[in-house]
Amino acid sequence: MTQAQYRVLVVEDEPSIRDILRTLLQTANYRVVEADTAARAEIEARSHKPDLLIVDLGLPDADGEVVIRNVRQWSPVPILVLSARTMEEQKIAALDAGADDYVTKPFSAPELLARARAALRRNARGAEQTEILKLGDLTIDLGQRLATTTHGPVHFTPMEFRVLQCLAREPGRIVTQNRLVAEVWGPDRESDTRSLRVVVKNIRQKIEPDPARPCYLVTEAGVGYRLVAPAR
Repeated sequence: MTQAQYRVLVVEDEPSIRDILRTLLQTANYRVVEADTAARAEIEARSHKPDLLIVDLGLPDADGEVVIRNVRQWSPVPILVLSARTMEEQKIAALDAGADDYVTKPFSAPELLARARAALRRNARGAEQTEILKLGDLTIDLGQRLATTTHGPVHFTPMEFRVLQCLAREPGRIVTQNRLVAEVWGPDRESDTRSLRVVVKNIRQKIEPDPARPCYLVTEAGVGYRLVAPAR
């Protein structure tokens, strides 16, 4: 799909910022739909089925997190937050709600476009990933975004699934920490391995028989991680 075929829903209540985003995206050959409230955003999302949402969190009728959570109930569409909120816990809350990425205001136009392209690429790769990966007693269904162990189905947060998906695309191979962080959090966060370690710990709590001695999601010290079938 070319950029001219992608439709972007911009959810922003400030007319001046909407104007900037509209011009920026249209110049880059995206089709643009706009909403200035949370209620309008959900209507436009359902009626236009956009390929990407760019969502401000400070909307007049509800927090942008509400839009993210509601859209996530029925669509895996990539969601990029564009907000003036800069505190780490606010970013984490938006990502946990289901956002795929977070850009703070004031923003760089090239960075915003780069993150939009990256989100669309990840979504396209995810759509192509329909296979089911079996590793011993662990089954990962990439299409359904869940895993099954001997204890039953396991559900993941969007961030956890994105890390698992990156590893599952190359089972048995080492994926470096920097690469995982760049693919999941963005290229400007490559040194943020702390967030990666937290997500890896959460994944292990969900899939490992003994999270303290992982047999599926294995650490390669100082390098990265591998997703492997346990030795019998």
